[in-house]
Amino acid sequence: MKTSAKLALLGLFATASGTAVAESKDAGHGKDYRTFHANGEVEYGSIGDSYTADLVMYLAGNQFMVMQELISDFQKKNPDIESVYVETIPPGQILKNQLLKQGEIEGEKTAMNPDVFASVNIGHLRKLNEKGLMDEYAIYIHNKLELMVAEGNPKNIEGPEDLGRDDLVQSHPNPLTEGIFKFYGSEMLKDLGLHEKITGGKECRSCWAVEGKTWFTSRHHRETPDLIEKGEADVGIVWTTEVVHAKAEGRPIDGVAIPAPLNKQDKVNYAIGIMKTGRNADNAARYLAYLATDDAQAIYESYGFLRASDDELAIKPL
Repeated sequence: MKTSAKLALLGLFATASGTAVAESKDAGHGKDYRTFHANGEVEYGSIGDSYTADLVMYLAGNQFMVMQELISDFQKKNPDIESVYVETIPPGQILKNQLLKQGEIEGEKTAMNPDVFASVNIGHLRKLNEKGLMDEYAIYIHNKLELMVAEGNPKNIEGPEDLGRDDLVQSHPNPLTEGIFKFYGSEMLKDLGLHEKITGGKECRSCWAVEGKTWFTSRHHRETPDLIEKGEADVGIVWTTEVVHAKAEGRPIDGVAIPAPLNKQDKVNYAIGIMKTGRNADNAARYLAYLATDDAQAIYESYGFLRASDDELAIKPL
């Protein structure tokens, strides 16, 4: 990376943690809180709907690109469910800040009792089970790790081993609240013997893990494509679905495949369950049943996700 690009990156991230998000095309954050109405209308940022919607779901953030098509299809099949409120932010943040204690978004309190919660880490659901808040779960989709690079792969990155190169500036999900790195990306780097070099042994967010070399994102790994587009980062660990989505939008992004088992596709299980404290248990059950249909699985698959098996889609006790 050119020295000027490195300085630009340093300048961007030397500011307060929220600035990077604000200066990166919103990184999709504007779509994190949506209410879908049966008439096709979509409201953004209506956080109060977490208390009133006919179905309230807090889901793993990297599904944000799927939701409009998925929920539209669900509501067409269930027209009496007139409003569906969906949050798509890192599930670790949801668990800690909204389910286990009263949280706020932009100064507004959010409901602690969604009808449905989903995570890329079944351990999150088991914590809810220990608190008496959830009894059952299903695995409904899978994903895998991939490297995101600039269009044309100008740095000639061939695979994850290249993350050990000294000429790359990297942008990775933060290990504090983003499960993609906390549970999977960090494990991959340890498998390669590169974890210490790349992270400097640090766990933080909105920070340089290794000064001028490795940046940990503020809130979402989808901040990474913005940095790559600007020439402020060369590569980042993302989900395959992030690459598919960026390319579908026509963004100057490419992906470099990570071979199994390093891509963790056999471990990345999206787990979902119904909250016992939710207001709309019947609607939640209908949604989980919908996820097991071929239509729902096909929609996810079209965005780069991997289908779940019939056995995985069956509801099981935690």
